[in-house]
Amino acid sequence: MRKNLLDFSYEELVEEFAKLGLEKFRVDQVWDWIYKKKVFNFDEMTNLSKEQRNALGERFFIGIPELIDMQVSKIDKTTKFLWKLEDGNTIESVLLFHPDRVTACISSQVGCPAKCAFCATGQSGYVRNLTAGEITAQIIAMEKERKVNIGNIVYMGMGEPLLNYEEVVKSVRILNHKKSKNISMRRISISTVGIPEKIIDLAKDLPEVKLAISLHAPTNFKRDIIVPMNKKYSVEEIIHAAKEYQKITKNRVTFEYILIREFNDYVDDAEKLADLLKGMGAYVNLIPVNPVPSTGDIKMERPHHWMIERFKEVLDKRNIENEIRKEKGTDIDAACGQLRRRYTTKA
Repeated sequence: MRKNLLDFSYEELVEEFAKLGLEKFRVDQVWDWIYKKKVFNFDEMTNLSKEQRNALGERFFIGIPELIDMQVSKIDKTTKFLWKLEDGNTIESVLLFHPDRVTACISSQVGCPAKCAFCATGQSGYVRNLTAGEITAQIIAMEKERKVNIGNIVYMGMGEPLLNYEEVVKSVRILNHKKSKNISMRRISISTVGIPEKIIDLAKDLPEVKLAISLHAPTNFKRDIIVPMNKKYSVEEIIHAAKEYQKITKNRVTFEYILIREFNDYVDDAEKLADLLKGMGAYVNLIPVNPVPSTGDIKMERPHHWMIERFKEVLDKRNIENEIRKEKGTDIDAACGQLRRRYTTKA
């Protein structure tokens, strides 16, 4: 059975190519075709002999997902992709355009087991982990489709990255490799709902990669309601892991906080959040919720503007650095899981 060449690290490919009698520099050539020139067919790799191309084609395939749907914002060019994988499953990726950079938001799983109440991905269920190749393929597929060079990557698409730890770490190392995309570790962020032991592992394995923790509530009582995994990993355990992460890496941790109207947007919530993060030098992203169908008693509605500003003012007074995230792609299905959910519902 042929294997997805994108699943292999550079070092692994050197060994695989040696089995075919191919020198190390042939790996450089193939990666140059794939990651730089966006050529995904061995037959088009003209600096390889016909025999070499045939040998590679018999042993490998280059697993680029099929584009099913693409939405482009007329407001800010934010682009949402829906991809079909080899087994027919679908995943999403997003391109975000800034004045000085292009950021990719990529998926790490098909669906998500975390089942956060505010997330359309979680509501669609969990299917499986992505391989390292399926993760990295999103980057080069988006670059080819939109003719851009991605300089920043955020593992904040579908799935919980730290529940697919080995493949996520492998994909980061592949994308960081100087022979592939050569993206700095400092320009890669991993967003997690909070798996304490894996946060510590991440600090040791990828100390330069940035960490974002999806907190969304300052108490276990409220977080239990919207983040079911909090019943396994409490707020206190997550904060402890974040502090250990900081000790090891000397990096600042970002906390994502989705604001839900009349649930976690009160002054008391802001005060408790400030108490929780006191002395950490943390950074808080305040995110008005993207409305999704409610799955329980909590209505997923955005707070009034003045309530958002009031929450921010409390954090400012308590010297907790924060910002209200500027929304992108508001005229398309840019929120995680929305496009896939609409597609699977139609299918």
